Order: sequence, then structure tokens, then C-alpha cells
Amino acid sequence: MAVHPLPPRRTSAPETPDPPAYDRRRAWLILAMVVAFMMINYADKSVLGLAAVPLMDELTIDKSTYGLISSSFYVLFSVSGLVVGLLSARWSTRTMLLVMAALWAVAQLPALVATVPALVAGRLLLGAAEGPAASMSMHTLYGWFPPGWRGMPSALQIGGAALGTAVAAPVLTWFIVNLGWRSAFVALAITSAAWCLVWYAVGKDGPYSAAAQRSAAGAAPASGTPGTGERNGTRPTAEAPASPLSRLLLSGTVVGSVLSAFGSHWALAVSSAWLPVYLQTQLDLTASTASVAVSAVSVLSLLLLLSVPALVDRRKRHGRAGRAADGIAQGAAVLVSGAALALLPFAEQRAAQLALVAVAFAAHAVAIPLHYVTTAAVVPAARRGPVFGVVAATGTLPGMFVPYLTGHLVDGAASEATGYAIAFLLSAAVMAVCGAVAMLAIRPDRDARALGGEG
Repeated sequence: MAVHPLPPRRTSAPETPDPPAYDRRRAWLILAMVVAFMMINYADKSVLGLAAVPLMDELTIDKSTYGLISSSFYVLFSVSGLVVGLLSARWSTRTMLLVMAALWAVAQLPALVATVPALVAGRLLLGAAEGPAASMSMHTLYGWFPPGWRGMPSALQIGGAALGTAVAAPVLTWFIVNLGWRSAFVALAITSAAWCLVWYAVGKDGPYSAAAQRSAAGAAPASGTPGTGERNGTRPTAEAPASPLSRLLLSGTVVGSVLSAFGSHWALAVSSAWLPVYLQTQLDLTASTASVAVSAVSVLSLLLLLSVPALVDRRKRHGRAGRAADGIAQGAAVLVSGAALALLPFAEQRAAQLALVAVAFAAHAVAIPLHYVTTAAVVPAARRGPVFGVVAATGTLPGMFVPYLTGHLVDGAASEATGYAIAFLLSAAVMAVCGAVAMLAIRPDRDARALGGEG
């Protein structure tokens, strides 16, 4: 097997040597599988919103009940993400991703029963299986890519989510319109099962994983001389244990990163559950046209994900990392989305409305990969899985209540338009606070030095 070292990083910081087993082709194969994993993940999330109108009509349920079904996805989402994250140091990431995807396939089948309890049960199982997906697939990637080269893989991983929605919206809508809304759930179950078969054949933990670093540390000299997997003594060794988990989680960078993710997932929860419904009932788009609009939003997210994190990565490799490259980028992304969401209820022209929808539900996506990058920068590799689990569980909490809250506000208002306006303004206010605090709190260089992070 050919061995291809990464190009040297152009930075003033000391270099991290590549593990001798590093295989560039395998790393990019794993990345491709993770992108496909995230595409399926977000198709699973979006299918309920795409099927919402015919589903509500067939079951004769109101928007609050639909919002409750949508919110049920997140009841176990954060809990499972936290538990799996804390246990990830003991489990192979290859096995974790395989089990998750297999459960996704099973979780789609209760939709065939087409009752509210069955839909809730399916979304509960799906949420429990998808809760650790983003953090653990990112943890898998970071086992294959070293610090300074993680921005683009992180962006592609999250880009898989945007691409999944972009592809899923028209494809699943075709199934819904032509074969009935249940057929979309069956198609996703088959897709998840197919991914499992391929991953079983090619999945593997990488040379930058915690397990590989533990093996390297075991082979290192007993003295304090840095060995394989250390960087000039800055990474904790067996004689210098990593900082306590509580200290890592309370650092400014991790807190700021969690808040940027919280604001981003607030917007994501609104769009996943309500954007297709809003486009059809408030902007009078057909189901097919609304699916094209959802795809366009996802394409804009993808373009931002492929550009902003890559620019941040480049700054880091040139020794210009810091607050401007990390905290300001992700905080500003949430602020811009919040501002567009605040303006949306007051726009009257159709073009302006669609433009604001695109910005409101696309710009925030930049914060999701960057919050993992900044968290990884201040956390030692041995602690990365558990911290990612906690960060993901906390950052995704809006999904647990935002879909139901939005439906409740719409049902309780004098008109649907007024209800959506109240929901959007509330969302914008939360996002403004989260984005502003993230910009102020994130200091990866400072916190990496204090906590023994990878930098």
C-alpha cells in the first residue's frame, strides 16, 4: 500500500509528524463514506417536513401535533449523543457508525403504519440513532486528518448534510407526489441498509484516532521526551494527564463554540420541520417548487461550507489562526442568519422573501463545522470523543422543542402569518445572542496552550 505524507504545513507552530501508516487514499475514501453518511442523515431528518402537508391532511392533525411529532425526533437525540460521546473512547468509530446507520433503516419503517404514535416511535428511534452521528463521524474524520488540515474535511462532512437535503428534497418529493408519502420513508430505509454494507467492507479507524495515539504513547520513552503523537511536550503524555473534562467544557472556546452551534441548530430545527410547510402555505409554492427552493437553500449552504472553512484552514497553515479565523467567522454566520430571519416577516416582494429565506437558512451552516474545529483545537485527542459528545448534545438542544414551539405559536396566533412572524423574530433574537457571545468567547490559541490541546 502506497504511503503519501501530507504536504508540510506553512506555519510558525511546530510540525506534527505524520504517522508512518498514514494513507491518503484511504483517508479520502473514509471522507467520501462520511459525506454519504451525512447525506443520508439529513435526508432522514428532512423527509418528515417534505411529507408534512399530505401527512397532516391524511391524518387530520393540526400544526401543534405535527410539531410534536417533529420534536419527538430530538427527545433522545441529545441524550444519545452525550452517552455515546462519553463512551466513544472505548468503542471503535467504525462500529459506532455501522450500528447507527442500521438503526436508521429500521426507524423509517413505523411510517408504514401511519398513525401518530407510530410516527412518534419512529422519530424517537431515529433521533436516538442520529444523535451521535455528526460528532462521531467528525471524530472518525479527525482520526484520519491532523490539525491544520481539518477545516475542509469538516466542511465536506457538514456539506454532506447540505448536499443530502439538496438531493433529497426533489427526489423524495417525487416519491411523495407520485408514489405516496410512505414511499419516501421506504426509500431511505433501503439507502441506509446499502450504506451499511459498503461501510462494513471499507470502514476503518485512522492513525490520528485516540486508539492510535494510545498505542504510540505506550511505545514512547518513559521520560518526558516527546514521542510519537506528541508535539514538543505540549500534548499531555502518560505522565501529564489531560485536563479534567469539566475544565475543557468550561473553557471560553468550547462554551462559545457550543453557543454558535446552538444558534445554528435553532435555525436548522425551524427549517427542517417548517420550511417546506411555510413555502407552500405562506408563499403559495407548489410541493415541487418548494422542494426546488429547499434544494437551492442547501446548495447555498454547501457553497459557504466549501469556501469559509477552507479559508480558515489556509489562514491556520500560514500561521494566521486566531479569533478572526475562528470565533468571528462562526459567530458572524449565526448573526447573519438571524438578521435575515428577523427581516423575513416584513418582506413583501416574492424575490426578497426567497432571498431572505436562502440567507436565513443557509448562512448559519458555516458555524457547524467550525465549532468542531475550534473545539478540537483546545481538546487533547484522548478527550476529543467525549467532549464532542457533550458539545453535540448541548448544541443540538433546540431541536427538542423548537419545532413544537413554532407549531404552537402558529396555531395560537390570530393568523398563520402572524404566528410565523412571532416564531421567526424569537428565533432571530436567540441567534443574535448566541452569535455575539461566540464572537467574544472563542480564543482557541489561548485555550489550547492552557488545556494542552492540539492547536
